[in-house]
Amino acid sequence: MPIGSKNRVIAGCGMHHVALQTRDWEASLRLYREVLGMSVAAEFGTPERKVVLLDMGDGSHMELFQPTEKTPKVGEAAPHDPFTHVALATCDARASIEHIRQAGYKVTVEPTDVALSTLRATIAFFLGPSGETIELFQVL
Repeated sequence: MPIGSKNRVIAGCGMHHVALQTRDWEASLRLYREVLGMSVAAEFGTPERKVVLLDMGDGSHMELFQPTEKTPKVGEAAPHDPFTHVALATCDARASIEHIRQAGYKVTVEPTDVALSTLRATIAFFLGPSGETIELFQVL
C-alpha cells in the first residue's frame, strides 16, 4: 500500500479504505469488482453478514458490508450514511465515466474541469447500486 509522505502530524497518512453499507450486495460486487476492476484483498464477516475488502488498484481499499434485514432499502433514508461521496482517482475521467455509463449507472455530474485552489482536476459523479455517490477525480 502506498505510504503518504506529506502529512507532518500522522506519519504515513493516506486513504486506507472507505466502508460502504451496501443495499444490494450482488449489484455492489458487480460495480466494484467487474465495472471498476477492484480485486478482493480479504473476505471476512459471519455467515449472516459477509464483508469484503477490495483493493482499488493503488493499495487503498473499499470495504463492502452485506446488507442485513435492518439495512435500509434503496431510496430509504439511512441514519448511518456519514460520508457524502467516495472519490476514486483516474487518469481519464471522461473515458471512465463513459465506461460507467455504458455499464448502466446513472451519471449525475458530467466530466467538469475545476480549479481547486492550486489544484486543477476533471471531476465526474455517478450513483452506485446502493445509492452511494461516487466521484471520479483526475488531476490535470
